[in-house]
Amino acid sequence: MVEWHIAARGVTDERVLAAMASVPRELFLLKSVAADAYADSPLPIGHGQTISQPYIVALTAEAARLSPGDRVLDVGTGSGYAAAVYAATGADVWSVEFVPALAEQARAALDAAGFGAVRVVTGDGTLGLADQAPFDAILAAAAGPEIPRPWIDQLVEGGRIVMPLERRPGWQQLVRATRRGDDLEIDDLGGVRFVPLRGEHGLS
Repeated sequence: MVEWHIAARGVTDERVLAAMASVPRELFLLKSVAADAYADSPLPIGHGQTISQPYIVALTAEAARLSPGDRVLDVGTGSGYAAAVYAATGADVWSVEFVPALAEQARAALDAAGFGAVRVVTGDGTLGLADQAPFDAILAAAAGPEIPRPWIDQLVEGGRIVMPLERRPGWQQLVRATRRGDDLEIDDLGGVRFVPLRGEHGLS
């Protein structure tokens, strides 16, 4: 999977590639789709949500320029897979999930995969996690209409937000926003398709 679907498509960060190779994706999937664990595609995880395709997880991690010890907020825990990959790069990860049942499911999967140090919180991820801020990176697995103001306020100088923005209905763009003082430096990373970001600053 790492060689064919990730490195071959341009992801070069060795730390990210090693992290992707080390996380057992099948532990984060429903048994009914576990046979497809290493296909480069999103898969259902219940509650109307999906686990992101491996390439997108790797692209997000690389775009975030993660380094060991970085404080990372993962918004939209889902299955917990992306949080595990970020933790495998050496980052210190907090993850927020809107759906309580998914949060519990993710905690169990993270423990089973050896990533029990990831803190999973149930709540509105669009509000960030003020009591743990500031963060070096905030990474979202759901599309919003704009970058939530609380995330910007909870980001260190030079910190990175990587998230999909819904520019218009049915059209999403993955972006990296780097904090430069009171401004954000925006880089477009390509078209994507994510579930809607839920919460006060989301789409639903």
